[in-house]
Amino acid sequence: MRMGQKASGGIQTLSNPVEYSRGSTMTILRSSSSNSKQQPKLPQPDYQKPFRLDAILEQPAVSKEVAEKHTWNPADRSLNIYVKPEDPFTLHRHPVAQSTDCIRGKQAYERGLHVWEITWNKQQRGTHAVVGVGDGQCVLHCAGYMSLVGNSKQSWGWDIGRLKIYHDIKVQSGSNAQSYPVTRDQNENFTVPDKFLMVLDMDEGTLSYVVDGKYLGVAFGGLKGKKLYPMVSAVWGHCEVGLRYVGGLDREYI
Repeated sequence: MRMGQKASGGIQTLSNPVEYSRGSTMTILRSSSSNSKQQPKLPQPDYQKPFRLDAILEQPAVSKEVAEKHTWNPADRSLNIYVKPEDPFTLHRHPVAQSTDCIRGKQAYERGLHVWEITWNKQQRGTHAVVGVGDGQCVLHCAGYMSLVGNSKQSWGWDIGRLKIYHDIKVQSGSNAQSYPVTRDQNENFTVPDKFLMVLDMDEGTLSYVVDGKYLGVAFGGLKGKKLYPMVSAVWGHCEVGLRYVGGLDREYI
């Protein structure tokens, strides 16, 4: 991990009339003028790509040894999940009915910008497939099917099938859960592919995602000062989910 690499470039922002704005290596998703009338306008920071993100994506891949330090923790999981012995980056869920199961990563993060590649086959997601972050107190199992990452005050999750984001579901009903990405056309057939990126910026306190090279904007804010692990919650029997660390940068090296 190149924690000492100096990042270059500035924050890229949105303007209203154009649907997509090309960055140096990525695309920022933005809404059309017609959609912006229908959707509440988000604060400007929600549309800003972390300016260290391109630097991380442009640097050489981290070593397998480093990547293994930032992947799934085989000792911090629901008993219905295990990490594959031959592939430490991939979890496997047992086919247990009426059960939702989670796993945490090995590392908790309090500072820096960190990026992971998530691999989750579209045919293995079921009704609730959630990718996000949580602290060390989040429960890792519950009866029934639900978005367990994002269910409590200690976790934040994106349901990649429903295209909804969840945090503290007890005070957030399913009917008013926010769509994500918020800028997409609601009539568009948007599907999260098998591979995408999760971006955790603990310096700014935000969680966001990148799909097909497009930065989708901030999903969650208010994370600064917390200590958070990457997490998923799954319900599909025999599903496998990969977590591969792409890299990270500390703010002090900007």
